[in-house]
Amino acid sequence: MPMIQISYAPGPATPTGIEPRIAALAARLAERELGKDPAVTAVAIQRIDPAHWFCGGQPLAEQRLAGFWLDIRVTEGTNDKTEKAAFIAATFAGMGELLGPLHSESYVHVVEARADSYGYGGRTQERRYIEARPL
Repeated sequence: MPMIQISYAPGPATPTGIEPRIAALAARLAERELGKDPAVTAVAIQRIDPAHWFCGGQPLAEQRLAGFWLDIRVTEGTNDKTEKAAFIAATFAGMGELLGPLHSESYVHVVEARADSYGYGGRTQERRYIEARPL
């Protein structure tokens, strides 16, 4: 049940209408690398003008590079370091394929939320776990 938020600044090689492909990539990698169910994965995407995204004090528009920031919220303890590292590497590679050349200051952040503080559909992940346990 991850929530994935992606901000991106397109580069000169980024095709228009790329958002569905970005969302599909993020959900696919969350499933493949982190074992997350795509049926309960949500993705929100925001495009930022590359003239308004600065890396090293210069806008990406002047550097002729794309950039992105991806946050994925997962329940704490559901993924190990190796899985998270694989997700981060695959996401950077996949976003580069979609957006074109990336600035190295493009980020992936796996946010681990406590099960009693995170949920969807009005129930925490902790409550879902408790209710699913056999008596």
